[in-house]
Amino acid sequence: MVFKIGVLKERADGEHRVAATPETVKKFIALGAEFAVESGAGETASVSDQAYADAGATLGDRAATLAGADIVLGVQGADPATLAGIKPGAWLVAGMNPFVERTRVDGYAGLGIDALAMEFMPRITRAQSMDILSSQSNLAGYKSVLDAAAEYGRAFPMMMTAAGTISAARAFIMGVGVAGLQAIATARRLGAQVSATDVRSATREQIQSLGAKPIFVENVAGIEGEGSGGYATEMSEEYQKAQAELVSSHIAKQDIVITTALIPGRAAPRLITDAQIATMRPGSVIIDLAVESGGNVEGSIAGEVVIRHGVKIVGHRNVPSRLAADASALFARNLYNFLSAFWDKDAGRPVLPEDDEITQAIRLTQGGKVVNARLLG
Repeated sequence: MVFKIGVLKERADGEHRVAATPETVKKFIALGAEFAVESGAGETASVSDQAYADAGATLGDRAATLAGADIVLGVQGADPATLAGIKPGAWLVAGMNPFVERTRVDGYAGLGIDALAMEFMPRITRAQSMDILSSQSNLAGYKSVLDAAAEYGRAFPMMMTAAGTISAARAFIMGVGVAGLQAIATARRLGAQVSATDVRSATREQIQSLGAKPIFVENVAGIEGEGSGGYATEMSEEYQKAQAELVSSHIAKQDIVITTALIPGRAAPRLITDAQIATMRPGSVIIDLAVESGGNVEGSIAGEVVIRHGVKIVGHRNVPSRLAADASALFARNLYNFLSAFWDKDAGRPVLPEDDEITQAIRLTQGGKVVNARLLG
């Protein structure tokens, strides 16, 4: 019996990515799978229906794509109401945003499907190539600097001309995870003077290795630990106070500030207050990459560019989707790397061992129930 994988067209507002590319379609077919793509799924990511057909996929409407599918791939978890006809026991593999979309997770359980949340992928060596958060954050960090350059009314690099010298822009990156590191590298390539900070002391050397200046609170305990999987956890009150004082003095001298701090399952920490924004010179730009999780910046609004005290605060939604073609290519490879790693040649399909830490981390629903410990605790 042929194993079928289906790819849906994304329906969320502002979502331009797609969960499979012709490259990954060919690879799945080489494993022995049949592949179906909802017509128009790749249009906003610069992938035509013909390109999918040339790769060996069949094109059809949503019902045809879902009919008989053993695995359904998506960028964002589809609304359960749009999955009519999906067969019980099928896998839905996508970014699920489970803490925010808990009702949707319950809907998947009601459909009797196995929902697998790719953003819950554990940060372990063998899962690095499956990590959608890293691949998408990398692009978000890059794009954040381009967005800052577009909004900033001055040049980034120092320019020496016959008419005089233009000083380099000063850029401050707050939060040095994957997005922050890429933002540092990109701002440096554009010629800015770059500084960066993080609550995790281990990032100091990473900042320096990219040619930026580390800005750290000294002699104050930051956080209880580095956080599971390399994420930061919430800061102590003492550290928050010390950091606020340090940031206040530093941020007043900056032209560009990019904030990237996120805590999984929690609201984004507030890093910049309105009073601090008021100390920046008019024309400065702040990019809040955490705006959809509550925001690092007081006054930032998801989906808008607002001006406070003469400072532009940019809160674009779904930043990776603003680079849809590359973001889709990386996301699709993450999904292929995951499923192919568990592919059982004899069974002709992927098999997830119950005792595997990846299985336990990403499986949200099974057998009509919500089974993920992070959602039950």
